Amino acid sequence: MPQPNNEVEQENAGVGRYIYAIIPDQGQHDLGNIGLDEGLVYTIGNGRVAAVVSDLASGRIRPQRRNLAAHQDVLKQLLRDVTPLPAAFGLLADDDAAIARILKDNQDAFLGQLERVNDGVEMGLRMTWDVPNIFEYFVGAHPELQELRDDFFRDGGNLTQDQMITLGRSFERLLEQDREDFTDQVEAVMRTCSREIKRNKCRTEKEVMNLACLVKRSDQQRFEQAVLQAARPFDNNFAFDFNGPWAPHNFVEMDIKL
Repeated sequence: MPQPNNEVEQENAGVGRYIYAIIPDQGQHDLGNIGLDEGLVYTIGNGRVAAVVSDLASGRIRPQRRNLAAHQDVLKQLLRDVTPLPAAFGLLADDDAAIARILKDNQDAFLGQLERVNDGVEMGLRMTWDVPNIFEYFVGAHPELQELRDDFFRDGGNLTQDQMITLGRSFERLLEQDREDFTDQVEAVMRTCSREIKRNKCRTEKEVMNLACLVKRSDQQRFEQAVLQAARPFDNNFAFDFNGPWAPHNFVEMDIKL
C-alpha cells in the first residue's frame, strides 16, 4: 500500500476516510474531486482488495440530497470499469490504519463477493397495475370477490365492521396470490438473461413486483428484450418499467464493523 508523505499525514490529521465501495486492488488510483464535499476520491489497497474513499473532516454525514448524489456518482464512475461492492451510505473509518484493518479482516468475504458479481450490473424491473381503482379492478377480475361484495350489499345500507374486515382480507389474499403468480411468470422469462434475481418488497398497493436482476454487462440488451417478451402476455391494465445499470446493491452483503 502506498505510504503518504509527512506533509499529507499532517494535512489529514483528524480527517476520516469515507468509504464508497470495495473493488479489486489494481494499484493506487484516483477518480478526481467527485466525492462528498467535492473531495478527491482515491483507493487504499492491500494487494488483493481496495477501498474507494475520500477524506472527510466531519464525523457526521447527513443523508442530504447532495451527499447521496455524490455517493451514487462515485459508484456510477466505478461501474464504468469494474463491478464494485457498494458500501452503505455514511460509512466512515478513522484513518488509513482502520481501512487496512477492514481490508485484512474481510478480505476473503470481499473476494468471494467480488467473484459473485464480477462483470455484472444490477437492473431493476417493476410491474404495476395501471388502473384508477385497484379494489374495483379486482372486483371485476375475480368473480368470488364480486360475489362476496354484492352479497354484503344485497340488503342495502353500510357494511358492518366484520363485513369490511372479511372483504378486506379476501382482497388482500387475492392481491398477494396474483402478485405471486405474475412474478413467477415474469421471472421465468427474466432468468434467461439474469445470473440472479431478487424479489424486493412491493412499496405500494398497485405494485405487482419489484425485481433486482444481476445481469452480465454484455447482456443488457438481452435484458431489455426479455422485458418486452415478459410484458407481452399482459394487457393495458399493467405497466412495466426497468432501470439501470446500477452497482449491485441487492446482491452484496457487507457487514463492516468500524
